[in-house]
Amino acid sequence: MEKAQEWINYGLDLAKEFGPKLLTAILIYIVGSWIVKKIVGALRKVMAKSKYDESLQKFLLNLLSWTLKVFLILLVISQLGVDVTTFAAVIAAAGLAVGLALQGSLSNFAGGVLIMIFKPYRIGDLVEAQGVLGVVKEIEIFTTKLTTPENKLAIVPNGAMANGNIINYTAEGKIRVDTVIGVAYEEDIKQVKEVLLEVLTSNPQVLQNPAPSVNVLELADSSVNFAVRPFCKPEDYWDVYFATYEGCKNALDKAGIEIPYPHEVEVKKVYKN
Repeated sequence: MEKAQEWINYGLDLAKEFGPKLLTAILIYIVGSWIVKKIVGALRKVMAKSKYDESLQKFLLNLLSWTLKVFLILLVISQLGVDVTTFAAVIAAAGLAVGLALQGSLSNFAGGVLIMIFKPYRIGDLVEAQGVLGVVKEIEIFTTKLTTPENKLAIVPNGAMANGNIINYTAEGKIRVDTVIGVAYEEDIKQVKEVLLEVLTSNPQVLQNPAPSVNVLELADSSVNFAVRPFCKPEDYWDVYFATYEGCKNALDKAGIEIPYPHEVEVKKVYKN
């Protein structure tokens, strides 16, 4: 009985000493969790109104939530009388070690954040970057996925995307298709321009504003080359590109306008007896 009474007294002493601290720590945790939830919820509403990228929203909200929770746990531990200096030092050392080990990944992560904030391109845009031309399929926090014209999937690190040159063919809503058509020197320039321009204006995928143009580009060795330049929507680029060449060839043939090409010259040798 005496042994049991000693344990009871010991328990009562612990309760008197740590009880108030434990109750205070529990109260701090409950109130702190509620405050963290409110802060994250308020930030979520602000981001939703600002139309931030969904992937960036989730990442930043999770990062903020875990950061606040770590500080809350440290505060609760300190309330129990535990020295949090050691915990803070361990967390800092671990963060430094992870940062050094993932230096390249962190660069890509930072690039992904910058891309999602400043939006140099969006999903569905036709872009050219890091030697790759393609339609943006997906923007992730570390990489950007592009679908090339050959229907290949190109995965480009966001660090390189954010720090390199980017050509966005979709941003302006229209793109110029540059083609070159050559005709013989004997042909009438005015007639050629009328025929080629008719090909462009009759194509419903060619925009009328800006208006398509046909101009003499150069006087080449065996042909007069015309710059045939229609404008179209970015998603119609390749349709207009191929239709322009095919339409110009058919129209020139129909009008009897010659498209020069290399001719084989037959050389006859004359032998004298």
